[in-house]
Amino acid sequence: MPRRRIRVTGAREAPLRVALRSLRGGLGVPESFPAEVLAEAERVAKAPRPSAHDATDIPFFTIDPPGSTDLDQAMHLSRRDGGFRVRYAIADVAAFIPPYGALDAEAHRRVTTLYFPDEKIPLHPAVIGEGAASLLPDGARPAVLWTLDLDADGRTVATDVRRALVRSRARLDHEGVQKAIEDGTAEEPVALLRDIGRLRERLEEERGGISLAVPEQQVVERDHTYTLSYRAPLPAEHWSAQISLLTGMAAARLMLIHGTGVLRTLPAAPHGAVGRLRHTAHALRIDWPHHVSYARLVRSLDPHQPNHAAFLQECTTLLRGARYTVFRDGARPALTTHAAVAAPYAHCTAPLRRLVDRYASELCLAAVANEDPPRWVLTALGALPEEMAEGDRRAGTVEHACLDVVEAALLRDRVGDVFEACVVDVREHEPTAGTVQLESPAVVARIEGGTAPLPLGERLRVRLTEADPATAQVRFTPA
Repeated sequence: MPRRRIRVTGAREAPLRVALRSLRGGLGVPESFPAEVLAEAERVAKAPRPSAHDATDIPFFTIDPPGSTDLDQAMHLSRRDGGFRVRYAIADVAAFIPPYGALDAEAHRRVTTLYFPDEKIPLHPAVIGEGAASLLPDGARPAVLWTLDLDADGRTVATDVRRALVRSRARLDHEGVQKAIEDGTAEEPVALLRDIGRLRERLEEERGGISLAVPEQQVVERDHTYTLSYRAPLPAEHWSAQISLLTGMAAARLMLIHGTGVLRTLPAAPHGAVGRLRHTAHALRIDWPHHVSYARLVRSLDPHQPNHAAFLQECTTLLRGARYTVFRDGARPALTTHAAVAAPYAHCTAPLRRLVDRYASELCLAAVANEDPPRWVLTALGALPEEMAEGDRRAGTVEHACLDVVEAALLRDRVGDVFEACVVDVREHEPTAGTVQLESPAVVARIEGGTAPLPLGERLRVRLTEADPATAQVRFTPA
């Protein structure tokens, strides 16, 4: 599910990029791999586990941001009698990582790829994650191949998953795909992305699911100052995300039927969390009548509008109760659904960037074959939720720390200025302190130092008292 995305441009020695490097050091982020991990990676990259099925005749293609080299997914879309066929190849990371080896242990230590505004800290060494296991269009690769047959309305009618050798023919990006579809030059396997994506969006709305169109924040350095802008996601990005969601839902169904698995679950948002978002909507001048549901409001927003983009960023807070739920031996868990998906769902399409996906793929392969999962999977299964929770906490810490650094850099030359804001949170036992959201730029920060209780949900003029990228501190006081 979406996280807040921030991208920084500018020279490597620009103050913000220097602050981000310092932040990585302070957080103890593992920027390099141990020598034994690199040695094992070099060795296994040359001799992955062979795939039984040859699907190299299918002209797969990838769709990723320009310059990406860690390509988890490749797809091929086609028509079939009365519907569609989705072939979705997922990088077979398990083909390269021997259980209990140095690579495996390091992946369990890192858990996820960490994303900073200026670079990433990968889950696997580049020779694996950006080379031998990545679905690049430079040769055959082992993959976990999903074949999903859909009816004319986009509903799944048949599912198959197997190990296969695949070969991507084209490395596309969303902007190019969007343009080709709009001007009618896209070949059918690409053009069908719009047809299938729209059908799946309609089904998502019917079941009450929500896909957030979270914009990317871009912080651009100009003349030693910073400006903040948003890049709204393209429709092609939403359509691609629907293919991934389709696969994750199919994976969850397979595991539930087979009786052993790991789901991504999320309970319904507590009333207080939605209430806080109502305050944020008020601060950003977004009309949210009380009779309008959260899901309906989100679908009405335009991420090209700055205030809508800022609100969509804040909507990601409702995803913070998500967790990984393990079950086995037919003992169905109490909660099987993900509230934002509005269906059972599993993470299985990003194994180059997320540890749990490697295990989910193995569980699905075993389910289709009606076999017991491999012993190394069952051995690790019980510890996965806590490992992933720790990885998510680390990623969340990185996300918040990066946002603090970026906002401090954005405001560093405006200490003493007065801004229009709205109070979106008040501390329970300290009513003179809390959180405000500025109207412009879309910054959320702490406020303290006043003498009167803060008016929750009301507008307030605030004065910036601190903005230091070196310490990642931004503070306001009532003006």
